[in-house]
Amino acid sequence: MIYFILIIQTLIASGTHIVAKVVVEDIDSLTLTFLRSMIAAIGLVIIFLIREKRIRIEREDRLKTFFLGVLAIPLNQFAFLIAIGLTTPSNAALFYATTPVFVMVLSSLLLNERALLFAKIGVVIGFIGIAIVIFERGVDFSSEYTHGNLIMLVAVSAWGLYTVLGRPLVLKYGSFHVSALSMIIGAILFIPIGIVPAIKFDYSSIGMAHLYGLLYLGIGTSIIAYFLWYYALGRIESTKVAVFTYLQPVVTTILAVLLLGQIITIQFITGACIALLGVILVQSARHLLNIKNSLAR
Repeated sequence: MIYFILIIQTLIASGTHIVAKVVVEDIDSLTLTFLRSMIAAIGLVIIFLIREKRIRIEREDRLKTFFLGVLAIPLNQFAFLIAIGLTTPSNAALFYATTPVFVMVLSSLLLNERALLFAKIGVVIGFIGIAIVIFERGVDFSSEYTHGNLIMLVAVSAWGLYTVLGRPLVLKYGSFHVSALSMIIGAILFIPIGIVPAIKFDYSSIGMAHLYGLLYLGIGTSIIAYFLWYYALGRIESTKVAVFTYLQPVVTTILAVLLLGQIITIQFITGACIALLGVILVQSARHLLNIKNSLAR
């Protein structure tokens, strides 16, 4: 059952790259992030009051929950929407597919988790693949495409940190409690940043397609996909959850070619294969380490 849920989460996340690419063409990233977060926050507040009744976060975990809110919207979602306007949906999906690499690195740095040599090699290979895709159109740090790819790395780093730091809280308080609070906090934190652009925005330019896109991003991704991600984190370890992001580049690339007419280059395919090889090595190393630790007990 948990793996079926992860497949649904992956399909929603894969569609997010396509929908965001289309909507951000007509709604600037500041306004879009604000509207998306407000839709999600309103929905989550209603569900939270009905289901949870009260906030159960203990004093020692309040700062951690607050930081998850910072990661969720001001860093992850805002950086993602800026980047997706400058790069391609396939690139975005590929970078998010390297989440296990970021999870491993962050777990080693912050949680002092052991990393086998096998995993370290995988991290290096993964970042080589990412570098090939980042500079797919040449090493030009002044190009919007390169800027978009680099900003996407910020978004993925925030998502990896959100995954690593959020799992202990999910195990303690439950997936919905933590995901809902982090999204609500993130939305509140983004109000001072996005409210002025949102007020000044010309809403007469928005059609039904934009509204559907906003609902997809606000409800489909920010509520359902985030909850499913943390739900899975509460039942299996983070690296096993993160492995399902492998599917994102495949699904998103197919959708981008069919719906947006995106052209796939040899450099992208090469970089994607190398990056995913690195991710597989990281995952394999974590699996071997878990087996070794189990035998040691």
